[in-house]
Amino acid sequence: MEPKGVQLGRETISCSICLDLLKDPVTIPCGHSYCMSCIKSFWDGEDQRKIYNCPQCRQAFTPRPVLVKNTMLADLVEQLKKTGLQAAPADHCYAGPEDVACDFCTGRKLKAFKSCLQCLASYCEKHLQPHFESTTFKKHKLVDPSEKLQENICSRHDEVMKMFCRTDQQSICYLCSVDEHKGHDTVSAAAERTERQRELEVSRQQIQQRIQDREKDVKLLQQEVEAVSRSADKAVEDSEKIFTELIRLIQKRSSDVKQQIRSQQETEVSRVKELQEKLEQEITELKRKDAELKQLSHTEDHTQFLLNYPSLSQLSAPTDSSSIDIRPLRYFEDVTAAVSELRDQLQDILREKWTNISLTVTDVDVLLPEPEPKTRAGFLRYSHEITLDPNTAHMNLLLSDGNRKAERTSQRQSYSRHPDRFTGWYQVLSRKSLTGRCYWEVEWRGREVRVAVSYKNISRAGISYECAFGFNEKSWMLICDTDSYTFLFNKISTPVSGPGSSRVGVYLDHRAGILSFYSVSETMTLLHRVQTTFTQPLYAGLYLYNDGTTAEMCKLK
Repeated sequence: MEPKGVQLGRETISCSICLDLLKDPVTIPCGHSYCMSCIKSFWDGEDQRKIYNCPQCRQAFTPRPVLVKNTMLADLVEQLKKTGLQAAPADHCYAGPEDVACDFCTGRKLKAFKSCLQCLASYCEKHLQPHFESTTFKKHKLVDPSEKLQENICSRHDEVMKMFCRTDQQSICYLCSVDEHKGHDTVSAAAERTERQRELEVSRQQIQQRIQDREKDVKLLQQEVEAVSRSADKAVEDSEKIFTELIRLIQKRSSDVKQQIRSQQETEVSRVKELQEKLEQEITELKRKDAELKQLSHTEDHTQFLLNYPSLSQLSAPTDSSSIDIRPLRYFEDVTAAVSELRDQLQDILREKWTNISLTVTDVDVLLPEPEPKTRAGFLRYSHEITLDPNTAHMNLLLSDGNRKAERTSQRQSYSRHPDRFTGWYQVLSRKSLTGRCYWEVEWRGREVRVAVSYKNISRAGISYECAFGFNEKSWMLICDTDSYTFLFNKISTPVSGPGSSRVGVYLDHRAGILSFYSVSETMTLLHRVQTTFTQPLYAGLYLYNDGTTAEMCKLK
């Protein structure tokens, strides 16, 4: 612990305006000391009144005092610097790029502690004190620090918007209510907030009800998994007992039936768990939405509440769980019956009934499968609105339109350092992973664009092929040129024929291992289809070949 005297020394040689060590210290007539540049700037703002106040004690001076450097205090500051001590606050008190800064700090600014809706300014704890100590500020409304204070000001009348026009559904000031909004249904922002708060609570109740419904569905699916497994286990056990009674002629068939049952069990359990995971993801999203609405309900700033409410109150479409059809617990029992018949009619079964056994196993279907889309309307059922991740974008890729559009430029962008960024290839990946069935479209302009999907663990740094889409085992890519297409995977290129188009559709069925590229115009034409096994979630990717080339992840309705 430092000696008390050192702490007093720090406070003594700190400027109360910039909160840093004194620079060219001067002492004004009241005895308080400041940096010469700080007090000069402060008094320059009071030149019109010709009255100059001390920022701390508010003592007034007329005429403006002549400032002379305090040499003894300057020497003390230099000695303190040599000891390595600092008078400034700890770094965590300073405002960073994502923090709201105090509007009254000069030099390095501190974090704001509160924002004032009347002053339209943000204050650190020190500069906020007048709001607590002076009756002048008694009725001022203090809220959590906000960078959006100017959004509370009417652009026409330069007044605080404290009212709401229900006719036009917008925040207005008092002058608006007697001017262009005269005769409209207007209320105070607080009254409208109260009404929307009630709607918010209704939305939360709906979310909570959906959470309960989805949790019930998840529990039902878990019971289904257990029932399928129990039935499969019993079918295997019964089949093995029956086949044991048969001699070596039956042993091969016994092994085949066991393998088919286990395979079908794995398939059905996998499909049930996939839907289960989707429902759990929806529950997580609904809980996040509920938390956002809860946080919004505690917002003190009425205008911010009204600005944010429309976007946050919208709920995404619920996952369709109508295909969950719980049937009597008979999944593999028919297999057992078929095997018993095999035992009784051995010769006929071996020649004629084997197909019957095989079909009986594969008919087990807990959730009805959906056919692969054949039309664009069918593909659009699986459309995803994809946004690009700025943390992955090469420094010469400019993202816009809500991070859906990428343009290659000769000017490097001011992105922060990030381990996910591609440093050698002009590439970018989507923000979210793609699993299940997904469809998206890319609109492109320029010389050449490469549309890709990739695992997240693709290399990022440098210009090796381990980082480039299509040149490794972690990514698949379609090269779209002005007059041709080429598919590329693991350095193997395949020429692709098809009609030229500035729009390419991509369909992914992750579980089935299907990846298809389509030329999209008035009709959809298949360009190339991949059938493989995907071992990880995939991310959509773009590579832009020339400066000026653009590619946009389309909004699909």
